[in-house]
Amino acid sequence: MSCHESIPKTVEHCLQYSWGSEADTAAFAQRLSRAPQLRDATVELRGDLGAGKTTLVRHLLRALGVAGRIKSPTYALVEPYQASGGWPIFHFDFYRFGDPREWADAGLRDLYAGPGLKLAEWPEQAAGVLPAPDLAICIGVGADERRGVTVQARTARGRALLQMLESTPAT
Repeated sequence: MSCHESIPKTVEHCLQYSWGSEADTAAFAQRLSRAPQLRDATVELRGDLGAGKTTLVRHLLRALGVAGRIKSPTYALVEPYQASGGWPIFHFDFYRFGDPREWADAGLRDLYAGPGLKLAEWPEQAAGVLPAPDLAICIGVGADERRGVTVQARTARGRALLQMLESTPAT
C-alpha cells in the first residue's frame, strides 16, 4: 500500500504538493517553520525508503535554527534537538521498531507527553502506541523523481498549521 492510500483524505483538511527538487522541499520546510503552532506539534512522515522524509526533517530543523550535525535516528529511535528559541525538538525513526514494549522502555511516552515538536518517521511501525499526530505528511516518488506530497491535518492544531501553509506564499 502506498503512503497516499494509508492517509485518509478529507478535502477541507488536506493539501497536496508536487516537489520537483530539493529546493521545493526546503521552501516547504521554511514555510512550515514559521508557524507558532509547530512548537508543540506532532508530525508523522510517511513514504518509502528514499522518498525524502529525513531530507524534509533536516531542512525543517535548519529552518528552526538547529546548528551542527543532524543525523538520522534509525538506530537510536530518537535524536533530540533544540530550536533557536530554546524549545525542544525530537526526531523519531520507528523503522526498526519491533516491539511495543520498546515504547515504554525507551521513555518515548514521556517524550511524546512533554513539550516540544515531535517528528516521527515510519509511524506505522509503532501503530497502536503513538498518539494521534497533528499533521501527517506523506511523500511519494513518481517515475520522473518528482515528489507527490500530501499534508493532512488530524487535529485542531494541524488545521491551524494547514491554514498557515495555505496563506503563506512559497518563496
